[in-house]
Amino acid sequence: MMNVNVVSPFIRAIAIALLVLITTGVNKTSAFADPSLPIVVDQGTFSIEVYPQKHQLIVRKQGQKIKSYTVAVGNPATPTPIGEYQVVYKGKDWGPSFGPRWIGLNVPWGTYGIHGTNRPDSIGKHKSHGCIRMLNRDVIELYEIIPLGTKVTIFGHVLGDSGHNPRALAEGDVGGDVQLIQSRLKSAGYFNGVCDGKFRRSTTAALKKFQRDRNLPQNGVVSNKVYEELGLLE
Repeated sequence: MMNVNVVSPFIRAIAIALLVLITTGVNKTSAFADPSLPIVVDQGTFSIEVYPQKHQLIVRKQGQKIKSYTVAVGNPATPTPIGEYQVVYKGKDWGPSFGPRWIGLNVPWGTYGIHGTNRPDSIGKHKSHGCIRMLNRDVIELYEIIPLGTKVTIFGHVLGDSGHNPRALAEGDVGGDVQLIQSRLKSAGYFNGVCDGKFRRSTTAALKKFQRDRNLPQNGVVSNKVYEELGLLE
């Protein structure tokens, strides 16, 4: 069996892309990557930066800014993932809600991407379910510029805007904040699973043990007090 720890990030990204395509369903042929698209980035020529608080997406070519777009990002309940990702697949015409183009990212806890929209009034706001929305004409332009494998950096704090409390988390939630909680619980010896950002039964069980030992209500909910006890809030 191959050791997943030695597989390159790009190969893992491609594997994730194939898994998403297989599970999407045979009727959604538009979800499959265009075979004419490049499979390998040309020495990382292009990169994307997203600044959720500014509702801004910047395209760089060899480090120089060549494009800037206003976008919509996730609302506080379903935030846009923070971190570094890659473009792992590209598709067309997923439906009106996604506009004419879809640029998929290798976020480990769900299907997230950069796409168009039938709600242009949402652009410039925190209105999505975590994806990055663009005006349809803008996403068509971006789609033609960006090859598979392009690095996408989404800036911000994993727990959200510093001016607001982090969201309460419970079983069924997903996100970078869930992954952070799992990591802290694992470091403390409570969680033995994979820190994949998916709040499942095993995370709930670990959290309840942690709450019990800290004399907190054993409700399986990550409250502000749990954040504090885990050293994530002052």
